Amino acid sequence: MDLNAVRTFVAAADTGQFQEAAAELEITQQAVSKRVAALEADLGVRLFTRTPRGARLTIDGQAFLPHARALLQAEERAAASVRPGSRALRVDVVGRRVAPAGLLRDFHRAQPGTALDVVTLYGADAAIAALKDGTIDATFRAVTMPGRRLPEDIEAVPVFDEPLMLFTGPGHEFAGARSVTPARLAGRRIWMPGNASGTEWAAYYDELAATFGFTIDVLGPDFGIESLLDTIADSTTVATFLSEQTPLVWPAGHDLRLVPLRDPTPVYPHCLLWRTDNPHPGLAALRDHLLANRPDRGGAETWRPTWAR
Repeated sequence: MDLNAVRTFVAAADTGQFQEAAAELEITQQAVSKRVAALEADLGVRLFTRTPRGARLTIDGQAFLPHARALLQAEERAAASVRPGSRALRVDVVGRRVAPAGLLRDFHRAQPGTALDVVTLYGADAAIAALKDGTIDATFRAVTMPGRRLPEDIEAVPVFDEPLMLFTGPGHEFAGARSVTPARLAGRRIWMPGNASGTEWAAYYDELAATFGFTIDVLGPDFGIESLLDTIADSTTVATFLSEQTPLVWPAGHDLRLVPLRDPTPVYPHCLLWRTDNPHPGLAALRDHLLANRPDRGGAETWRPTWAR
């Protein structure tokens, strides 16, 4: 149904004059007559009776009027649902227990008026495809993987270099160390069962391992963080990497340790990505917040992969 014709019908019904309806809609009286005639032809009934004083609704016109108003209200609600700033800002994070989710929570505390819709997509390729087709507004990724370039309409800005720490049980050889250099991990086993090949995080850890001579062990099913904590707690040889920004509750009695990595400190380079033509005001607010609150490492020596420098 032609909603312009419906809108014209409602204006004519409210004013009782085609001429006044034309003035209200800023069209000609002839255009009002044509739209009403087309609507009547579409419905197969007469909606108005022309009188010397104007236009009077027929019985069918009176029956149609409340539905016509409902159609126009539905049109307005539909438009408002996607009007920039009216819908929630949809942001992708790698997981809800990783640093970008914490960055997003901090933004929500600072900007509680910006509605958020948080989703988790698997891998940078899926996230970038979702940006391009408009499924999401923004994503947090380490994106500049070897041999890959971002599409021209996708922009990225570094927002957080996340320092890694060595995560061990109480019996591990480095459990009591105040800090450890990455070079001392040479020949050791770092267990990361979720480090799937082809992902941006696998590319990061593969280069980190190759640089400092340790082994990333991905063997075994990924039963989740609770199973990983149990395994690390009971092992004297197996460790993994975590961050102070990883919000975990450790089981009582495990005595797990987070040991800082120094000289250099490996940092995971989180970027915010978005489409350059996205007008959502919440996107600009998120970007400004992240850049304004980006931590200063104070000149500390850090390591990041060659493709993220």
